[in-house]
Amino acid sequence: MTSTFDRVLDELGGAVVDGAMPAGHVASIDEFVDRTGASRSIVREAVRVLVGLGLLSARRRVGVTAAPSDAWDVTDPRVVGWRLAGPDRGRALAELRALRRAIEPAAAAAAAERASDGSCRDRLEALLAAADRLAAATGPGDAAAFLQADRELHRLVIASSGNAVFRRLGGVVDRALDERAGIRPDLHDVGLHVAVARAIAAGDATTAAAAMQEIVERA
Repeated sequence: MTSTFDRVLDELGGAVVDGAMPAGHVASIDEFVDRTGASRSIVREAVRVLVGLGLLSARRRVGVTAAPSDAWDVTDPRVVGWRLAGPDRGRALAELRALRRAIEPAAAAAAAERASDGSCRDRLEALLAAADRLAAATGPGDAAAFLQADRELHRLVIASSGNAVFRRLGGVVDRALDERAGIRPDLHDVGLHVAVARAIAAGDATTAAAAMQEIVERA
């Protein structure tokens, strides 16, 4: 169940992103209380979070101002979600695909190069297990199970890369994968995911990167 805080955050954040509160729009906390029907404490906390995300700015004797899009933290999964739900969806999807092209093949290659590191053994076992679950989730009613295994596999690839910047952006990739919810698994895509996991476990960076590149291009 969505909490009141989350509802207010989504309502106000979505309003900035979809243009209902365009850049430069000024409001007060009291106006947000009236708009959302939430308490002042909840509204203030939501505003504080949105200021941190770059969607709002707050100044004494001025009020709360909607910020322009170039100030938004577009790598935050919540902002990604609001963009995907709004009129900017097409551009957001194109930018997410470009981000995935830039980091996921490189992350797969880096993970393969680290496969011989004993400290990675547990993560590699988890990666192969996720690939097995994904391969088993190919029935007509398996879309949810496929998505869960898909997200785990991509998360583990990025985590196994050892790259702190890739890990920081992993939440964006994870949110992008949510757009596959309800899509029936494609057998070729399943094979590519299994190939990535096995190539990483085998230390084959070239094959891992190529398979991941194809996955992203087909997304």
